[in-house]
Amino acid sequence: MRAKDIEIILFEDNKDIREGVQMILNASPGFSCNWAFADCSHLLKRLHTSNPDVVLMDIQMPGISGIEAVAELRNEFPHLPVLMQTVFEDDAKVFAAVCAGANGYILKTTPPVKLLEAIKEVLEGGSPMTPSIATKVLKMFKEQNLKPQTGNYEELTQREKEILSLLSEGLSYKMIAHELCIKTETVHSHIKKIYYKLHVSSATEAIGKALRNRLL
Repeated sequence: MRAKDIEIILFEDNKDIREGVQMILNASPGFSCNWAFADCSHLLKRLHTSNPDVVLMDIQMPGISGIEAVAELRNEFPHLPVLMQTVFEDDAKVFAAVCAGANGYILKTTPPVKLLEAIKEVLEGGSPMTPSIATKVLKMFKEQNLKPQTGNYEELTQREKEILSLLSEGLSYKMIAHELCIKTETVHSHIKKIYYKLHVSSATEAIGKALRNRLL
């Protein structure tokens, strides 16, 4: 168990949504949101000051967009989990966020309990996505007809391919474990091996690379 609350920094330009999400997080045991901003100005300074465990980022904001913010923070915080909040219609923006390095994507209509689950999952190295977004991301990856990436990587086992395929459908670690009748810890272990073999650090990177190289 963690010795402290999961500290979230929130970027959301809609005042009502921002205050609502912050209230939910601070009222939930094990979670804390002491930093909430309406824009991404002074992004790196704010991240250094707050030292968060997870970034909760709106895709569309005035000034620096959430997509631009992810790309900017990735240079200085390559391993900081970023969970994007979006709306159903943002197809192109979701794909751009994937490419920028976001770790997970949830709808703004996601119920509070699912939001908390997604934050925990992204912190553990997962890539939470609502099924509708997962379908869109997978479709967009395929439609891009991306060229295979060069570089050596180890071949995935059949089980690893199954897990990566289920991950690309938006299933959580627990759901994958249930689907394959294995323990959640076993799913974690397989995903770590997938990351190592493909030389990536997130599920979306793994899915993208697998699709580029026709591993799925």
